Amino acid sequence: MPIKNIAIFAKVHDPRCQQIARDLISWLNGHGLQPLAEEHLTRHLGLSQTKADDEIRDTADLVVVLGGDGTLLSVARLFSGRQIPILGVNLGSLGFLTDTTVEELYPLLQRCLNGEILVCKRMMLTVGVRRDGRIVHTCDALNDVVISKGALARILDLETTINQHMLTTFKSDGLIISTPTGSTGHSMSAGGPIIHPRMSCIIINPICPHTLTNRPIVLSDQSVICVTLSSYDKKAYLTVDGQVGFELQEGDEIEVQRSRNTTDLVMPSSRDYFEVLRTKLKWGER
Repeated sequence: MPIKNIAIFAKVHDPRCQQIARDLISWLNGHGLQPLAEEHLTRHLGLSQTKADDEIRDTADLVVVLGGDGTLLSVARLFSGRQIPILGVNLGSLGFLTDTTVEELYPLLQRCLNGEILVCKRMMLTVGVRRDGRIVHTCDALNDVVISKGALARILDLETTINQHMLTTFKSDGLIISTPTGSTGHSMSAGGPIIHPRMSCIIINPICPHTLTNRPIVLSDQSVICVTLSSYDKKAYLTVDGQVGFELQEGDEIEVQRSRNTTDLVMPSSRDYFEVLRTKLKWGER
């Protein structure tokens, strides 16, 4: 499919992102392409043409994200279901998802226009919260789904089943349910394994479990995970990709499984995943 409409999302409060977005828009116009800057970016750049996110979502052929992984995560959820290639340019800190440098942007864009695009499909999760027999919240996640307690609350009792088979009742500060992409995020910080992003599996990782033998577990991507908030003190929350929050109530059932949607990331051909790990995590350095 020929690429004509290119969506641009950016970390709008970062002056560097704004300048790169201006340069990118000029480059696209000069190549006869249609830039679709998202609404907040349009306002920050003082542009007159404004398009709503839904309109951009429905018309874009390629997405360029200027910023860090957080910016890309929000864009991945917006475009969930469209399978549009997303090119992430790292202007943040770690950048596991946005691993293209500014210097690589235009050569990589040109390769995309030439049909030489290299895409890595990343699995996503879908989560639904059932309360009193009805679904009250749904969302897709590229990184993870986290159930956690409020700042002053006691530990949670999280009754967890896999494909309707009882796993355990985690007594912990919370539970992280992660994709392979999210394994280098919150899950890794909580002692979880690093999973290659091309694998298809789901990680369950308890946060500060009261029982020390509760360890992270890696499941088949066909697993349906159901977590029931059987008891808690004060507040508990569901957080998706560290960005979308939903307050839980006692008795809520949180069901997580592989989503039918994927996130398609444009990959620089010059690097492999292990180089990204070595560079971002500073492996081998003293």
